[in-house]
Amino acid sequence: MTDAQPQTDPGNERALAALLQQLRERHHGAVNSILLYGSCLRGGDIFDGLVDLYLVCDSYRTAYTGRGLAFVNWLLPPNVFYAELEYEGKTLRSKYALLSTADFRRGCSTHWFESYIWGRFAQPVRLVYCRDRSSRDTVEQCLLQASRTFLQRALPCLPASGPVYDLWRDALALSYATELRAERGGRAAELVQSSLGHFATVTRRLHGALDFPFSVYESGQTLNYRAEVPAYQRVLGRFNWMLRRVYGKLMSVLRLLKGLFTFDGGIDYVVWKLSRHSGQEVVVPDKVRRYPLLFMWGFFWRLYRRGAFR
Repeated sequence: MTDAQPQTDPGNERALAALLQQLRERHHGAVNSILLYGSCLRGGDIFDGLVDLYLVCDSYRTAYTGRGLAFVNWLLPPNVFYAELEYEGKTLRSKYALLSTADFRRGCSTHWFESYIWGRFAQPVRLVYCRDRSSRDTVEQCLLQASRTFLQRALPCLPASGPVYDLWRDALALSYATELRAERGGRAAELVQSSLGHFATVTRRLHGALDFPFSVYESGQTLNYRAEVPAYQRVLGRFNWMLRRVYGKLMSVLRLLKGLFTFDGGIDYVVWKLSRHSGQEVVVPDKVRRYPLLFMWGFFWRLYRRGAFR
């Protein structure tokens, strides 16, 4: 489940190892696993943009010295932070999210309604650090469970059969629609196309593992699936995705608000990401920088009306 690998440049690997060590020390040895995902995983150049990481910790109380961050991490996981490292004259920048092992398990399970976590970990990741064999086993189990949850939730809204490529493209599109995203349309298709080997492997492993009949077979050179979803599950599934679109966007707003306090330069990061993916120039008014809680709402509403994100 962690088979997606970036290009293995020795300098990049040493820089990444130094960053991981810095983050483990920042959280007082409570981190048991670290996963790399996102554009740096797919492109391989960790100095291009931000390195996206998920840190899994034993508990929030052991990961922080103060109770405040531990409480908000428990209340609305995950907390998102910024970190950077100077390495051989270059700056390695990272955005990382912190989850407890308990929330990692829950977030990948079928008991977690929002697709934020199980939708993320059904996609390609690379396990770049684990403290011991038990931590590795937990990660592997959660990643497979995330994919199982994703297909269990998505298939009631998808055709009963077809290519595996279409299955994951349409499933990811369902999940993306529940978030506030700056990426242009067609992002799901690009991701599946670039990581088709990962999704084929995942789908094969889930053959016969869902709560309704699900099979995977080859026809010519195309890998296909077939799912026999009961009619009542299709009705319920469509209704649940309608709820997820509303609930997920609300949670995205709340996480964005929380990130303004946990993420150094949070507004600048959001603006940079919106500009990068939408192709629009975004300028932050001084009043938004000085009083974000008062003026960010109108600012982001205007960006939404302009189509900077969906």
